[in-house]
Amino acid sequence: MSGLVTIFGGSGFVGRYVARRMAQAGWRVRVAVRRPNEAIFVRTYGVPGQVEPIACNIRDDASVAAAMAGADAAVNCVGILAEAGANRFEAVHAEGAGRIARAAAAAGVGRLVHVSAIGADPGSPSAYARSKAAGEAAVRAAFPGAVILRPSIIFGPEDQFFNRFAAMTRTSPVLPVVGGTTRFQPVHVDDVAAAAERAIRTDVAPGVYELGGPETLSFAELMRRMLAEIRRRRIVLDLPFWVARPIATVLDGVQAATLGLFHNGMLTRDQLRNLARDNVVAPDARGLADLGIAPTPMSAVLPGYLWRHRPAGQFEALKESARNLR
Repeated sequence: MSGLVTIFGGSGFVGRYVARRMAQAGWRVRVAVRRPNEAIFVRTYGVPGQVEPIACNIRDDASVAAAMAGADAAVNCVGILAEAGANRFEAVHAEGAGRIARAAAAAGVGRLVHVSAIGADPGSPSAYARSKAAGEAAVRAAFPGAVILRPSIIFGPEDQFFNRFAAMTRTSPVLPVVGGTTRFQPVHVDDVAAAAERAIRTDVAPGVYELGGPETLSFAELMRRMLAEIRRRRIVLDLPFWVARPIATVLDGVQAATLGLFHNGMLTRDQLRNLARDNVVAPDARGLADLGIAPTPMSAVLPGYLWRHRPAGQFEALKESARNLR
């Protein structure tokens, strides 16, 4: 075994891929999550005892220190897209990131990787983007040698982007989007995990790396690509921001009025602020190429998991073949 790595949020979308890669590389993996009983599946990534989920709350100093004890490296994959309850952007992205970095420095951890996001900006109108920037600043202050990864929108079998919109097409003839002209550079989840692995296992220069895939497409174009993949014809309706804002305001209001019993996971005012800006790798930024990683195209991955949203599921290709025989 090469060493011990603690992965905060190691059972989440990105974290599980990092955990799998580190286990395959022979490392012992400690998966620090709020609910370890729901993360038992990570044990299958290695031999018995190699990958273990443990309880950790990144809002608590003692909890983070205990999860960091004895680790040779650490990866912070914790993040939220919308606020709910005690999980606020500032508490998770800024204070939590700083707490992890300070604990890593205090424990003498050799390598720290922090997963942030493209668009992190202290001057952004979005609280999400500001909190991501604050988290990066806290990490750099406590652990100057940290590697910070800023991915664009991430796709993969468990994603909440393509899967979410594909599921909507099952019941609606219209696919509404906001910011249809906003550009994205989708990056495969395993490429992000590969970047984290390289940062831990090789001599990678510290600092920020922006991660994007080989294609840059608008939001509307991504939806049309998804529709072609799931073999469904739907109208992609680009809602103007002035139409979407009242909708988001109402949804946010309902969440506040119900004290969080209704969680607005559909459209928030803060998400609208993010959608107003392109989410692509900056021309002068270091990226996947600097880490020796060739980005994976969407065409190599989307068919492998979006088939479930096709009208006939896994049998859609068989039906298409049968039609060609007529």
